[in-house]
Amino acid sequence: MQKPIHPNRTPAYTDPPESFMARAIELAKHAATLGEVPVAALIVKDNQIIAEAHNRRELDKDPIAHAEVLAIKTAAEVLGDWRLEGCALFVTLEPCAMCSGAMWLARIEHCVFGASDHKSGFLGSVHDITTHSQMNHHYTVERGVMEAECVGLLQDFFRAIRAKKKALKKAGLE
Repeated sequence: MQKPIHPNRTPAYTDPPESFMARAIELAKHAATLGEVPVAALIVKDNQIIAEAHNRRELDKDPIAHAEVLAIKTAAEVLGDWRLEGCALFVTLEPCAMCSGAMWLARIEHCVFGASDHKSGFLGSVHDITTHSQMNHHYTVERGVMEAECVGLLQDFFRAIRAKKKALKKAGLE
């Protein structure tokens, strides 16, 4: 794990990151049963989960209903402040530009993600928002926690969608 940006602050978590990622994976599996891309996020402060969410874009018909944004909104309500200082965000898939920016705006201090997103990941894959020196806040990133499990969830989900489409096409229903 990288050194915290604010060494005088209590770290957001002391338990192994896998313990929190395991919960995010549970939430992502639930999202898949609802027809959502299996991505889930949770926010930890003082070693406690204070917010959790999974993607709800399909359910809510909302293009910005990403797990990270929903978890950030809930955490802000729980803390009664938009500044999520001293918080870490755990997410099963590398955040996109919108979610990486939302973490910056919310003053998240650390992000832990499972699977890299080579199409839209903004914490190192396509671009890295944390490398811009002009920004007034920076957060640390830990990549690849329980990566195989997170990648497997996504692969299984999209494999099932492709199989369903193929079956419908074969039956003449698509």
